[in-house]
Amino acid sequence: MNKTTASLIGYYLAFVSIGLVVASLGPTLPGLMAQTGTTVGQISWLLAARPVGYLAGSLVAGRLYDRVPGHPVMALAVLLLSVGLALIPTTPLLTILIVIMLAIGIGEAGTDVGGNTLIVWLYGEKVGPYMNGLHFAFGLGAFIAPLVVAWAVAWSGGIASAYWVLAALALPAAAWTIFAPSPVRRTTTHATERRPLDYRLVILIAVFLLIYVGAEVSFGAWVYTYASALGLADKSMAAYLTSAFWGALTAGRLLSIPLATQFRPRAILATSLLGCLIGVGLPLFISGSVTAIWAGAILSGLSMAAIFPTTLTFAERRLAITGRITSFFFVGASLGGMFWPWLIGQLFERVGAWATMATIFGDLLIGVAVFGAMMALAPKPVQTPA
Repeated sequence: MNKTTASLIGYYLAFVSIGLVVASLGPTLPGLMAQTGTTVGQISWLLAARPVGYLAGSLVAGRLYDRVPGHPVMALAVLLLSVGLALIPTTPLLTILIVIMLAIGIGEAGTDVGGNTLIVWLYGEKVGPYMNGLHFAFGLGAFIAPLVVAWAVAWSGGIASAYWVLAALALPAAAWTIFAPSPVRRTTTHATERRPLDYRLVILIAVFLLIYVGAEVSFGAWVYTYASALGLADKSMAAYLTSAFWGALTAGRLLSIPLATQFRPRAILATSLLGCLIGVGLPLFISGSVTAIWAGAILSGLSMAAIFPTTLTFAERRLAITGRITSFFFVGASLGGMFWPWLIGQLFERVGAWATMATIFGDLLIGVAVFGAMMALAPKPVQTPA
């Protein structure tokens, strides 16, 4: 096995670990409420804690990857994810759980920024399909996590065993990554050399990721509680519904790998946004329908699948990607993952479950406007579509 392939496998394993973290929280929210004796509004602070840690981790991680070999940093970040998952079921105090979630967020940021930066340095202009594969690995972990939770609840009646299994599944990525040689920093490609850095475009991309990640994390985190509150699914079926969303996202990312070689990023993004609006609109405008929530979850997952990796490919073709630039993008992503799920938690108690889909739909409409601004400002890439 050559060094490039070894590194790629490590990145994919690390992103499976991120998926395990992100998708485990939604189906375990009722269990964590029981564990800590809290309400829906109070537990929503837990949804905000991980993105706060992610925000702090993003600001530090970008600079680290620019200055030191990347793989030891990534291995440490993944190890932090694993330890955090193992500790979640050990405390009945929400405050301690929030601290654990902050640490998990830092580990997630270190893994996320690292993977998305190092894979660009590894493959340069040919990164498109590999980037989609990287985020397919995230979706694979996100698909597995709710199934593990459903199994644990059925087997033991609690969520502790689920978190311990997930923690064990995250460990191999840390061990694999640390033994592969780190790629050399790449500051320019043929598409970006001699082009001045446009911070307006950097900001727009960061805001677009804020919008998108807010929609993805909100749907994945709240669809379980949404379906349960409206009587559309029992606990086990709600966990399978969550897994259907992440499974569709995983399948969509697998499909997006060949699509990335055939279509321009802007075409993929425009089509994906339209699909997201339809997917979220189904349960919003056909409220109370079991068919609508299942169809909406699957269509939303499929449509969201390509957005994140395609946005990063779009950026790579127009900007010189460094750890610092990547960290700006992930600051935006972390803010979206922090704000929108927290907002839904507050609205859920005050106005009802319907606020879940209404908030996500409104978030996506803002995303369409930001996407239009990105397309208007972005220069044309030098290379032909890859």
